[in-house]
Amino acid sequence: MRTIPASLIATALATGVMAQPAGTTLTMTCEQARQIVASEGAVVLRTGPTTYDRYVRDSRFCERFTTTRPAWIRTADTPQCPVGAICRPAEIESGR
Repeated sequence: MRTIPASLIATALATGVMAQPAGTTLTMTCEQARQIVASEGAVVLRTGPTTYDRYVRDSRFCERFTTTRPAWIRTADTPQCPVGAICRPAEIESGR
């Protein structure tokens, strides 16, 4: 049985979308990782023994006032696999 850290659950709840945890990307092909993100829309992928992040198909899976940034991860067959995107706070342009 896998346990999900409380901080990860809190982050998922705060975004309004529960991303499903998946296996580590180090044992997946690039295509497998890309397909998980594409099919789920939003998913937490472990990228190493103690590292993970939430990857999304597009901005519909981000909370308000955020935007997407392209994301590349290491997979079993590719050092930089373009898996999808991550949600990040939208930058506010100053009125100079």
